[in-house]
Parts: sequence; C-alpha cells; structure tokens
Amino acid sequence: MRKRRFVRVHILVFLAPALLIYTAFMIYPLFDSLWLSVNNKSATASQIFVGIQNYQTLFSQEQWSKPFWNALRNNAVFFVIHMLVQNPVGLLFAALLGTRIRGNSIYRSIIFTPTILSVVIVGFVWKLILNPAWGISRSVLATFGLSVLDHPWLGLESSALVTLSLISVWQNIGIPMMLFLAALIRIPEELVEAARVDGAGVWKIFWKIQFPLILPTVGIVAVLTFVGNFNAFELIYATQGALAGPNFASDILGTFFFRTFFGYQLQPADPFMGSAVAGIMLLIILTGVLIYLFGWQRRLQQIQF
Repeated sequence: MRKRRFVRVHILVFLAPALLIYTAFMIYPLFDSLWLSVNNKSATASQIFVGIQNYQTLFSQEQWSKPFWNALRNNAVFFVIHMLVQNPVGLLFAALLGTRIRGNSIYRSIIFTPTILSVVIVGFVWKLILNPAWGISRSVLATFGLSVLDHPWLGLESSALVTLSLISVWQNIGIPMMLFLAALIRIPEELVEAARVDGAGVWKIFWKIQFPLILPTVGIVAVLTFVGNFNAFELIYATQGALAGPNFASDILGTFFFRTFFGYQLQPADPFMGSAVAGIMLLIILTGVLIYLFGWQRRLQQIQF
C-alpha cells in the first residue's frame, strides 16, 4: 500500500505542472469564452446574462448570419480540398517512400520542409509569387508554354479560396505523409513477402494488405485534418488580411471570429458575439471528434473482431 501511494504521489507531482499550465492556457480560456458567449452588455454597459440570445442573433439577423454562413461554407470547401488532395497525395508519397527507393531520406526531408516554415512567411512568399504585376509565376508559366494559366489567382473571387487551400496543402502535406509512412513501416515485412510469393502485385499488396492495416492512422489523419482546418486562420490572414478578400471570398470561421471579437476598420469589436462564433466553432470541432471516436473507431473494432 505504501508503495502504491508513493507511486501515485510521484505521478501527481510530475503531472501537476503540465496540468496547471494546460488549465491556465487552455481549459480556463475555453470556459471563460463559453461564459462570455451567454452574456452581453446592458443599457448601463454592464455585463448581464442573456442565455442563448447571442446565438439566436448570430443565426437570425442578416448582418451576422450572412457572413457566418459564408465563412462556414468556405471552411467546408477548405476542409474538403484538404481531404481530397492533401491526404491521398500524402498517402501516395508515404507508399512510394516506404518502398526503400534511392534517396528516400532526401525526398522525405524535401516534402516535410514546408511544414516547419512559418505560416506567415509561406503566405507572404506565395502572395509575392502569384502577384500578377511582379510575381515570378508569369515567367515560369510562360517558360513551360502555360501562359493561359496566368491569372490573378488570389485576386479572383472564383479562385482565391481554392488557391489558398492548395497552398495550405503544399505546406502541410508532410504531416499526413509522415503519419502514413510510420504506419506502413510498422507492418510486418513477412506479410508483404508472403503476398509477393503468392504472386500479388504492388497495387494488390497495398490495397488488400497495407491499406486495411493502416485504417486507424487514416482515421487519425482525417480527424486531425478536420480539427486543423476548422481552426485555420493564419494563412488566410497573412495572405488576404482580416477581410479575407476579395469580397470575403476566402473568409473562413477563423477570420470571421477575428473580425467579430477584435473588430476591424469600421466594424467595432463585439467580444460577446465573437465568443458565440467561437462557441459554434467548438461545437463543430467537438461533433467531428465525437463522430470519429464513436463512429470510426467502433467500426474499426468491429472489422478487426
């Protein structure tokens, strides 16, 4: 009993600093923001409890609902592009690098390097590259005979969001690649060799043996992509500013929250409505995580059973 108590005390002592820091910088601000979202200013400028009135205002009044639904729709497009481009291409890179090709470590470093760059630097550099006046994209496209693709991609409402999504994919593709690669490396080599002896080709080995074994990692990458995309802010802000232009075409929930909570230009700051937007973002992310925990994982357990 003394030994167990000693171990428990040591565990508590070692966990306490991390728990205190996490509580101070994550848990407390989270609950404080939720509390702020159910309050508002009274006629005397004092803070009063209003329940779900801020959320009703967010969905009912056009000045709030129109930009909110626009940001939510753009955020959904932002997420779908990452799911359909970033993760499959990351899986492809991982499968190629898992074959022990020559220069494996070099290719791995090249693909992962953009991930460690500052988002602000990435946004600024790509803004310079794609600038129609002095960017190098025009000369590069002309060199390869692709001048027809020379457009102000970040300046058009129809292409700004997709362009920013692909820039984000370029920067972050190294993360799913490394996760998939780690999962592929853990697969026993005996299974692959046995399939080769039986005459299975590369594609059949991947689809019938490797891919089913890395399904848990696929789920983890999907939920990380979901959480990361519905928390996105830096790239849009660094490239298009708080207004997420042109004409809010690249506006997502993160930039909409920023303008609402802190105010921007002629728009006054409204921390109460901003906290309501943050509350909706939390609900969306929590829903996605719960679907993963109680849907995807349970389905995998049934398949494995």
